[in-house]
Amino acid sequence: MKDVFVFDAMLTPKIITFVYWLMLLGCLVSGLGAMFTQYGGGFLAGLGIIVLGAIGSRIWCELLIVLFKIHENLQRIANKAE
Repeated sequence: MKDVFVFDAMLTPKIITFVYWLMLLGCLVSGLGAMFTQYGGGFLAGLGIIVLGAIGSRIWCELLIVLFKIHENLQRIANKAE
């Protein structure tokens, strides 16, 4: 519990994983809605939303995780220098 209050451990990478799954669910629901509603744009538009949305979500979350991995490695280097 001490790690959370003094920011020794990062909580956000765990949250990013949860947000990624929510984004995938959102892409799926939006894509299916676009496929099967009257004003959604059609089957191909819905398929594009699902595929491109999933790829975009993955890239965005990976970029955020990379920032935290850089932070972990810099901390490891700083602790080694002490």
